[in-house]
Amino acid sequence: MNGEGPAPAHGMPIPMSERAGAILDGRAPIPPIAQLIGFRLLGIEPGQAVFELQVDLSRHANPMGSLHGGILCDLADAAMGFAFASTLAKDETFTTLELKINFLRPVWQTRLRATGRVVQRGRTVGLVECDVLDDQDRLVARASSTCMTLRDAQAVGR
Repeated sequence: MNGEGPAPAHGMPIPMSERAGAILDGRAPIPPIAQLIGFRLLGIEPGQAVFELQVDLSRHANPMGSLHGGILCDLADAAMGFAFASTLAKDETFTTLELKINFLRPVWQTRLRATGRVVQRGRTVGLVECDVLDDQDRLVARASSTCMTLRDAQAVGR
């Protein structure tokens, strides 16, 4: 997939900055990772995105029986990525330079809500954070990510 995203019915690619809106209104499919894991985009506004996941331990458990940390990372990464993408110009894409997550409590059967927020958006580098809450509004994980905006030849194919 190129940096402009999937092509809608009319054949023109959707810029990354508009992809979330296209997913929300059905003009673009959800990303394959969202389909695989089962999380979904709830909303987006400039600099912020919200995703949710209904935890299914028959699919998402680690060997100890609680939610696997990689699932929490994917959920937070999606929220942060869409939040950052919402700040891009039509001809820009981005890549993640670094991702960090703190696991704050074990998770079992619950609905999780991940809210990604752009903290600082420079011309090239940005900082994004995400809080993941359970269905009782308890903080279960906090993540941060450093993203780099790509332009011109760097953006091709991303």
